Amino acid sequence: MTTTVELVPGLITTRDAIAAAYGCGTFQGIEPADEAGKVFVYSDPSAGEEYGYTFDGRAEDDECGPLYLYTGAGANGDQKPSGRNGSLLSHATKNREVHLFVAHGKVPGGGAMQQRYIGQMLLDPIKPYDVRRGPGKDGVMRNVLVFRFRPAEGTTPAWTEADKVPAAAKTTIEVTDPAVAVPAPVVLPRQSGTKVKKTEQHSTLETVADIPAGQRKVLRREGELVKAFAAHLAAAGHETHSFQITIKGEPGALTPDLYDKTDHVLYEAKGLTTRANVRMAIGQLADYRRHIPGRKELRVAVLLPSEPTADVKDLLGEEYVELVYQTDHGFAGWPLAYNQP
Repeated sequence: MTTTVELVPGLITTRDAIAAAYGCGTFQGIEPADEAGKVFVYSDPSAGEEYGYTFDGRAEDDECGPLYLYTGAGANGDQKPSGRNGSLLSHATKNREVHLFVAHGKVPGGGAMQQRYIGQMLLDPIKPYDVRRGPGKDGVMRNVLVFRFRPAEGTTPAWTEADKVPAAAKTTIEVTDPAVAVPAPVVLPRQSGTKVKKTEQHSTLETVADIPAGQRKVLRREGELVKAFAAHLAAAGHETHSFQITIKGEPGALTPDLYDKTDHVLYEAKGLTTRANVRMAIGQLADYRRHIPGRKELRVAVLLPSEPTADVKDLLGEEYVELVYQTDHGFAGWPLAYNQP
C-alpha cells in the first residue's frame, strides 16, 4: 500500500487510487482487500443497461429505511452466492467492511472512470439479496443476485437523486424460483471508525442499526412462512414459482411472494396477523393480479402465520381473497375450499 485515501462519503477518486492504498484489484465490481479487512464495491448502473436490465441504484426506502441495490458478479449463467459474491455474503463473519462507490464520469483529460464514494454499507441482515431474472452478456436469461445494502451505523451516504434505480424501459413479466428467493439472514459485523460527512440532506438515524428488532423478527417470519408453505405445496405435488414484474416508466420490480402453478393461485404472505397487514396484502394482490397471465381465472390468497379475527375473515371473503394460515399441524384453509372434491 503506497498511498493513503481517506474514505469520506462524497470523495471522488479512482479504482487505481483505492487499489494503491488498500491492496485490492481494479477490474471487477467486487474487489476484496483481504489485508485491509475491506471489500470494495463499484456500482455502474449503465453496465446493466447495456445488457437490458437496470437493477443497480438507490431504491425507495422500505419499512427498514434506506436501501441501495447492487447486481452481483457473473456475466453469463446463473449468478452464485460464492466467489466474489461470497466475499460480500461473508463480510460480517470475517469482520470486513464494505465500501460502496458509484461511477462518476471519466477523469478529465483521461480515459479512466472516476468513482464517487457513497459510504460504508452492510448487507441487509434479514434479506441480504434478491434473486432477479435478467439477460447475461450472451443475451441468455439467467438468475441475477441483487444485493441489498443498508448504510452502516454512523454513515451518512453521499448518494444523490441521480443514483436512484432507473425506470424500466418496458413492461415485462419473468418467472422466478421462490426456492432461491429467500436467502438466509446475515449477522451484523463490528463497526469501524470510517469518517462521516455531515449533510443537511441525510440523517445518521437512517441506518441498519435502527431497524427495530421486532421488525427484523416479523420479516424473517414472513420469509420462513413462504418457505414452509412452498415446501408444503411441493410435498403435495404442486409446482410453484413466483414472478418478476417490471412496469414501463417505473423503477424496480413487483415481486409476489408465491404462485401455485398447479392450482393457478397467487399468494401474498404477511409476518403478522393484523388488520393492517391483511389490508396491505389485499391491495398488493389487486395490483399483482393485473399483470399475471390468465388473470380472469386467477385466484388470490393471503398467507398468514395464525388465524385472523372473524371480521378480518369477512373482509377477505367480501374481497374474494382466499385465506390460508399456519397451524401447529400444517396450513388451515388449504386445499382451497372450492378446490376440494
